[in-house]
Amino acid sequence: MKALVLSGGSGTRLRPITHTSAKQLVPVANKPILFYGLEAIAAAGITEVGMIVGQTEPEIRQAVGDGADFGLKVTYLRQDSPLGLAHAVAIARDFLADDDFVMYLGDNFVFDGITELVDDFRQERPDARILLTKVSDPSSFGVATLDEEGRICALEEKPEHPKSDLAIAGVYLFTPAVHDAVAAIKPSWRGELEITDAIKVLIDEGRDVRSTMITGYWKDTGNVPDMLEVNCTLLERLETRIEGDVDDTSEIVGRVRIDEGARVRGSRIVGPATIGAGTVVENSYVGPSTSIAENCSILNSEIEFSIVMRDASFDGIRRVEGSLVGRHVQVSYAPRVPATHRLVIGDHGKVQITS
Repeated sequence: MKALVLSGGSGTRLRPITHTSAKQLVPVANKPILFYGLEAIAAAGITEVGMIVGQTEPEIRQAVGDGADFGLKVTYLRQDSPLGLAHAVAIARDFLADDDFVMYLGDNFVFDGITELVDDFRQERPDARILLTKVSDPSSFGVATLDEEGRICALEEKPEHPKSDLAIAGVYLFTPAVHDAVAAIKPSWRGELEITDAIKVLIDEGRDVRSTMITGYWKDTGNVPDMLEVNCTLLERLETRIEGDVDDTSEIVGRVRIDEGARVRGSRIVGPATIGAGTVVENSYVGPSTSIAENCSILNSEIEFSIVMRDASFDGIRRVEGSLVGRHVQVSYAPRVPATHRLVIGDHGKVQITS
């Protein structure tokens, strides 16, 4: 069995972070979201991975390499334009050959991994199996409708008026039967080859297509609130590990990980939180659900419920929360200036100013 990992999307919902960084490499709990998927694939006993890449290919290649660090063998497959999940399967046709495969969206997070799912697929070997989960806004996903016996009877891709609240999570399992189905479909109204259309072909042909409801935690980390939520969830499992240098005037409360090479001076850190190697925290407060990556500088500042990427700095800032801060960002205190408001307000506008 092989794996097909999609890591070529542009990540428009995470801009401006993704103007300069692949969305799959944004860290949660100080590790790129893509790495969690690769680790889950390796834990399921799969070793051969096809990585679909696009414009961010150099960055993905640099981070993942040949896959050896994960116990994998990675082959890179170029998709020049984001033309749909089924298009990615078509691109990978030669790589996949006649093997069964799991298709994993690189910006998705399945908390308990996919080992049980893969084991069941190997034993039962239906033609396709998809993961379903209930969501509050299914219009942002592929949506499945089940009949009274729990079988899939309809599939729609990001419908304006969803017929159910069952979203298709970003993990699919297929036998080689899917390749003929992909070859039989046409681009959708979005101009993409939809994997939901290919699965509908399998259903119409009377193939064995099954679904599994996710009972654990799953999240599509396509926007900042979801990214922060996953970060928070991962940190809740954090075990305390203090390998950095913490002075006697600092206070460490709860589950906190401070990596080797980090320095904490005159500060209070309340977990769950993690501080990366080479980071300096001085006269500051780092609150719960915060990940600060390597080589950052947090001086005379307060930050919580946030993700701070590597080489960023805060100096004299109170208070920051619910934030995603990119690499090499500098945030500093600006001296007060006389209050001035310059406004351009459209018709029927309403403005409230507190000062």
